[in-house]
Amino acid sequence: MQLVINGQPREFPELAADARISDLIAILGLKNDRVAIEQNGDIVSRASWTESALNSGDKLEIVHFVGGGSR
Repeated sequence: MQLVINGQPREFPELAADARISDLIAILGLKNDRVAIEQNGDIVSRASWTESALNSGDKLEIVHFVGGGSR
């Protein structure tokens, strides 16, 4: 499956035709509680990741939150 992630085209042969956003997050090795996703211009709630289908050509913006900093 071909997806555009943060403006970069990427190929994911391991994603099946019925893949969901949760499958992509697992493949990318991201922690569910530190990620926000926009799919084709719409924010996808974390609760719907297991239901939200991916389609070849989808454009995703993935933001990964990182802790740290000073007080």
